[in-house]
Amino acid sequence: MNAMEMIKLTKTYGKNRGIQNITLAVEEGDIFGYLGPNGAGKSTSIRCMLGMISAASGEAYMLGSRVGERHFVEVLNRVGYMPSEAHFYPSMRAGDVIKYAARLRGMDCEKEAKRLCQVLEVNCNKKIRELSLGNRKKVSIVCALQHKPDLVILDEPTSGLDPLMQEAFFELLMERNREGMTCFLSSHVLSEVKRYCRHVGILREGELVKVDTVENLTRTRLHALRKIKIYGVAEVPQIEGISEIAQWDDALTFSYQGEMTDLLRALQGQKVKDLLISEPSLEEVFMYFYQ
Repeated sequence: MNAMEMIKLTKTYGKNRGIQNITLAVEEGDIFGYLGPNGAGKSTSIRCMLGMISAASGEAYMLGSRVGERHFVEVLNRVGYMPSEAHFYPSMRAGDVIKYAARLRGMDCEKEAKRLCQVLEVNCNKKIRELSLGNRKKVSIVCALQHKPDLVILDEPTSGLDPLMQEAFFELLMERNREGMTCFLSSHVLSEVKRYCRHVGILREGELVKVDTVENLTRTRLHALRKIKIYGVAEVPQIEGISEIAQWDDALTFSYQGEMTDLLRALQGQKVKDLLISEPSLEEVFMYFYQ
């Protein structure tokens, strides 16, 4: 069963771009990375999924229920959401904000909230206005996870967190995922997506341009593109599919998209000292879709 599903989801803002015909399914128990730079449409997609804004066309489903139906509010009690920017009442204390979020759901989350605050080092006595961006983020994380949701949707969750807190945050997510929680992670931090996510969707200018496993994307990058480094060769092989050429001392590097047998044939007769072939990084895969 799919925890989330978008079917030809479209949202426009007059002449401004929103999202166009997004079709995407996230399976239960998955950790799904939703990649794209600022303005690509990530937050718009999420807000449509949560029913915060109405799509112009298309359908969206969450935990088996169609978004916008009368009983959808009940479904939202099983969902955790962390927005990209955490806005709370500035005069409230952090602990009171967390309790207030639990009461809005009609749930007793005191025990789990206390545990999360200890792990993330949340100072519950400070007022929101006294907290840094990173500490407000931590309050937002607790609000999203304290009711132990079946699905959590996180929009740029680690911005503002220091590296130690980022590590603690992802340990919490992985712990919950092992218990069955589905995670939908919107991000432009490629390293964390590669490390923690199983599947990834790449959004470009409001359109979904690629969905695949992280492993497949980094292994193939469409038609088996590889990074090539050759020692002892000064001349670039005369063959199609070569790009991003660089040269220094006795080393030549380039990207190659084609059959390896063709490349080896083109190198025959040259004095190759060493040949290194590597798969592209997720960063290079991402930039491929933005060229």
